[in-house]
Amino acid sequence: MSKKKRVGIMGGTFNPIHLGHLIVAENAYEELDLDEVLFIPSGTPYMKDNTEILDPKVRISLVGEAIDDNPHFAMSTIEVDREGNSYSYETIETLKKANPDTEYYFLVGADSLFMMEEWMHPEKIFSGVTVAVAIRGNHTPEALDQQIRLLEEKYKAEIIRLSCRNVDISSTQIRERVKNGKSIRYMVRYKTEQVIRKNRLYLD
Repeated sequence: MSKKKRVGIMGGTFNPIHLGHLIVAENAYEELDLDEVLFIPSGTPYMKDNTEILDPKVRISLVGEAIDDNPHFAMSTIEVDREGNSYSYETIETLKKANPDTEYYFLVGADSLFMMEEWMHPEKIFSGVTVAVAIRGNHTPEALDQQIRLLEEKYKAEIIRLSCRNVDISSTQIRERVKNGKSIRYMVRYKTEQVIRKNRLYLD
């Protein structure tokens, strides 16, 4: 039997993509012995205010430029190409159907893990992939471990806690700094910052 390909799924609005996303993806690649990390920009996020979200084509461009020099990073536009709201369980089902020889790992921050039961069909997410979570925000390792045990018991989920911490950078913080004329250097890649400045993104 041939060995299954191991792919991490890094989904999100990426509004904009920042170094926190990239650091977690790189650490997960090494820690989980992945073959690839697949970045999937969301199309229409049903749980977020869409008024500040850049056009999908712009976000796709930003993600593409941010990951283009990493040979084990790739991008899929599966959610942008699909009409209507973006649901993680649908994305996972579509990927698994198209690639039955691939084992998927869903990469999330701790804040997302605590919210996943509010997502559409969380049971299908937990039954479809292994979830790998990085500590983020105010959640302690103890609180995170407790949430992991709760979800594993309730959904028969397989959840791995990554040893790396999610870097305390948020897209919301970046947008606010841009609006206020503050530096976002070292929060995003240099070329991401250049595109944001050149095109006056997040200022209107």
